[in-house]
Amino acid sequence: MPDSSTGATAINPATGQAAETFPWLGDAERDAALDRAASGYRAWRGLDLAARGDILRKVAAHFRAHAERFARTMTEEMGKPIVQARAEVEKCAKLFDWYVDHGASLIADEPTTIEGDKAYVSFLPIGVVLGIMPWNFPLWQIVRGAVPILFAGNGFLLKHAPNCVRSGLNVEEAFQAAGAPDGAFSVFNAHQDTIADVIADRRIAAVTLTGSVRAGSAVASAAGKAIKKSVLELGGSDPFIVLADADLDAAVKAAVEARFQNSGQICIAAKRIIVEAPIAEAFTSRFVEAVNALKIGDPLDENTYVGPMARRDLRDELHNQVERTIAEGAEVLLAGGPIEGDGNFYAPTILGGVKPGMTAFKEETFGPVAAIVVAKDADEAVTLANDSEFGLSGAVWSGDAARARAMARKLETGGVFINGFAASDPRTPIGGIKHSGYGRELSHFGIREFTNAQIVWQDRR
Repeated sequence: MPDSSTGATAINPATGQAAETFPWLGDAERDAALDRAASGYRAWRGLDLAARGDILRKVAAHFRAHAERFARTMTEEMGKPIVQARAEVEKCAKLFDWYVDHGASLIADEPTTIEGDKAYVSFLPIGVVLGIMPWNFPLWQIVRGAVPILFAGNGFLLKHAPNCVRSGLNVEEAFQAAGAPDGAFSVFNAHQDTIADVIADRRIAAVTLTGSVRAGSAVASAAGKAIKKSVLELGGSDPFIVLADADLDAAVKAAVEARFQNSGQICIAAKRIIVEAPIAEAFTSRFVEAVNALKIGDPLDENTYVGPMARRDLRDELHNQVERTIAEGAEVLLAGGPIEGDGNFYAPTILGGVKPGMTAFKEETFGPVAAIVVAKDADEAVTLANDSEFGLSGAVWSGDAARARAMARKLETGGVFINGFAASDPRTPIGGIKHSGYGRELSHFGIREFTNAQIVWQDRR
């Protein structure tokens, strides 16, 4: 684990070498950081939307000006292949731009007609939001949560994953360079054992977390005890359904990217690939061939598609899940597994004959492992897809769009992608149900999550 009793340590997952250590904040330092965040919020809230937008636009420009450094930091912290890291930086910059262009309309006063009376709803900031963010998208996860929260006038206090503190500091650097009020966005390197007390602190208004079910349960409990709003985006075991009338070549190509991008370390990755029986053999053979061709190796090599896993303990846990699934009766279609050496490399692995109750079916596999599940027909595909404690997103591949839309309504997920695979975009909400969490990020749903919907009723009759 990249944290210890002394501080958060980044360990390069490609080499196993420790890079930077960031000491945990002591009691006095935490208190000062909370004061700074509260003061920054008050100053930020006092800016009008145009002024906030100007600063956020400058933050985006800073991201672009320092794109290579920001990307390399992610690669060295958690092993993201450098080409994918560069794309993440630009995706973040575009999100800033989108909210600057559209945010004002999303939180504009909303008129309400009440029998001729004048009434409207205002969407007002509520205070400092504590953001507890994961390591798999070290910049995008921060920006996805923080930008709508900030544009609405709230402050944002970032508790980043212990192995990605430098990425968090890069974001704070961008806000400082853009002229944001001190503390409006700030990094808070507190040990996880202190987080419940931080959530209870009067200077924190709400909390948002992207992470594991275990972490989400703890944060939700602390927030509930303090009667504070929380939004959770937790794990997923997303179904990727391929029906017999699908474009097979397109479905295979999408399934490879949907499962193995970011070395398979994505909440909304296609973890259970459910294929209708008539095409199961053809799909599987093409899928195995395509995955076997992926380049594994140094994440700084521009030709690498699958880099190391972020941490050694996570690699060990994944391999244990694979071994348990095989012992339960699954077939090894592509034998990958741990690669010897200093880094945390895990070769892509494909398991066939996976059935309900097996480990790779019921648990989230967070890494480069795909589970192939065969459904006798479309109805069984839906049943299999919904047989999960998770409900983040899913995909349906079919040549009949109307049929796919009808199937989408039967899926117990926060999002469905027809003839595509899961993605996050500022124009659409993201979030889940069941053990995948609650609340939404992005779009107008996300920007309003942490606002006070204040009704103003004039001349009530």
